[in-house]
Amino acid sequence: METKSIIFPYLPQLDKFVDEGDLDAIVNTLDSKGNRQTIDHVNWDSEYPYRPLTAVTVAHSGRYLYLDFFVRCNYMRAVNTEDQSPVSEDSCVEFFVSPDSSDHYWNFEFNCIGTINASHRTERHNPTRLSHEMLSQVLRYASCGNRPFCELEGLFTWNLLVAIPLSLIGLEFKGQEIKISGNFYKCASRTSAPHYLSWNPIHSEHPDFHRPDCFGTIILSSDQQQ
Repeated sequence: METKSIIFPYLPQLDKFVDEGDLDAIVNTLDSKGNRQTIDHVNWDSEYPYRPLTAVTVAHSGRYLYLDFFVRCNYMRAVNTEDQSPVSEDSCVEFFVSPDSSDHYWNFEFNCIGTINASHRTERHNPTRLSHEMLSQVLRYASCGNRPFCELEGLFTWNLLVAIPLSLIGLEFKGQEIKISGNFYKCASRTSAPHYLSWNPIHSEHPDFHRPDCFGTIILSSDQQQ
């Protein structure tokens, strides 16, 4: 079974830019020093062959996990505006992570206007939903704003930058490398071209992102990048 790995470079300066509200500095730093990966594995190509161009650029600051998603697609949808609503129906990117490579994991799902659905789970069913107070700790910056819209057809590009506190998933960075596991996804189940892409391949008969056994390796680097 193929298992990918990804390193999150250590960029503590990102937190300074967050505190200053300097979004351009965050994006520029990630572009120049972060690690970019494509999310392009079509797991169920006979039924869902559509593959919008999708990439994610990652880093960590010791305080946050930073993920900057980039998507180029032919359909955009952002109907869900309330957190903990079914954002996977919209133009959506996702990050699932297990801090100790066990069966328990967190799923963070975002539509293109930054609406979030997030839970702590040991399986697909019976999730423990994150509270609104917890969700408010996840920083979200959407290039297309935060107003909802019905499906649009054309050629679109959009970015979503998110910062997830390490403490929210039970991690503490103490200056040493941390090895965890996870996967990145792109989906949009209620658009005219439904699709289910992943970074690390998924081995299941039908679309199912809740597969910790198919997570790749994630390494939070301890080497500070200037």
